[in-house]
Amino acid sequence: MTRVLLVGLEPHAVDYSDPSLPPGMTAEKISAGLQVALRQMKDRGWEADTCLVQPDATAVSMVERQLAGKSYDCVVIGGGVRVPPRNLVLFEALVNAIHRAAPRAAIAFNSRPEDSADAVSRWLPSA
Repeated sequence: MTRVLLVGLEPHAVDYSDPSLPPGMTAEKISAGLQVALRQMKDRGWEADTCLVQPDATAVSMVERQLAGKSYDCVVIGGGVRVPPRNLVLFEALVNAIHRAAPRAAIAFNSRPEDSADAVSRWLPSA
């Protein structure tokens, strides 16, 4: 079975006042979008897990532990990690951790939580 890991910031850890994020984004919208993404992935025949991290030094080790527990075919890194300029170092650290821990996994980027399955489908076929 195809396995996908969604990596993102814990919704309540996001600074929604950051002007680089889409206007009106909230923790509730992110959580709802993640549920949509998980349902879409299941509908496509993929097994999906989430790894929601804090924007601090614990993020890399948390992703490494998740990747050590299962083999993933694709890892999606969410916009809350990628978009805000202040998260650049965290984003780089996570990409490198994913590359080391899951060198065969495709890495995809969503534009919002609910289009994560589309991001994966650019790299993996549906079941």
